[in-house]
Amino acid sequence: MTGFRWEIISEYAPLFMQGAIMTIKCTIICVILGTSWGLLLGLGRMAHAEDGPWKHVLRYAVQWPVRIYVSAFRGTPLFVQIMVVHFALVPLFINPRDGMLVTSGLMSVDFARMLRSEYGAFLSCVVAITLNAGAYVSEIFRAGIQSIDKGQMEASRALGMGWGKTMRKVILPQAFRRILPPLGNNAIAIVKDSSLASAIGLADLAYAARTVSGAYATYWEPYLTISLVYWVLTFMLSLMVQHMEKRLGKSDSR
Repeated sequence: MTGFRWEIISEYAPLFMQGAIMTIKCTIICVILGTSWGLLLGLGRMAHAEDGPWKHVLRYAVQWPVRIYVSAFRGTPLFVQIMVVHFALVPLFINPRDGMLVTSGLMSVDFARMLRSEYGAFLSCVVAITLNAGAYVSEIFRAGIQSIDKGQMEASRALGMGWGKTMRKVILPQAFRRILPPLGNNAIAIVKDSSLASAIGLADLAYAARTVSGAYATYWEPYLTISLVYWVLTFMLSLMVQHMEKRLGKSDSR
């Protein structure tokens, strides 16, 4: 094995920097959207009514579709999901020729063409990872909410608080403290999973390493470099989660 050639990294340093920025951008957007989507799915997974017509409506029109969705996205590879979104789902809506948003008049042909050519890979990455992360986050929220004593919901309802207000003011704040570690793990997984989007042309860290390795026919320098960058990003993210845990722990002890 030859020595590490630093001149390769210094020559392509701007490309690696742009890739790191793209990875961070995708991570932030996917974490926010995936967590929000996962919360909605988690609430839908637990939607129920004791009796009346809403009992069957919530079970078969909300619970079961959410169950199927979560099972499908947790049971298929993320790489396949990215491919399906990029080559099937996104063109279905924003194809300049016959996309649904174009044919319905909600999007112009020029804007659809620009969106596909300049932001197509980024959009596909965000959509695919958000849909995938939402499936995992929904189970995290569901487990966290169900871990809260049912008596708190009953007590809040007895005080005249509605279901939505009780969930927002009483249940979710307590559940969030308990599910913060798995949410942090999910965010770290998103950082690493974003590298799969390089296969559809997203200019992230993995794409930068592939470009450099193709130019110099070497793999040691570029892939070791992005491995270090990924490790730094995940390490910083884990420190942020630990800091939030300590802050929430202090608030609980007061």
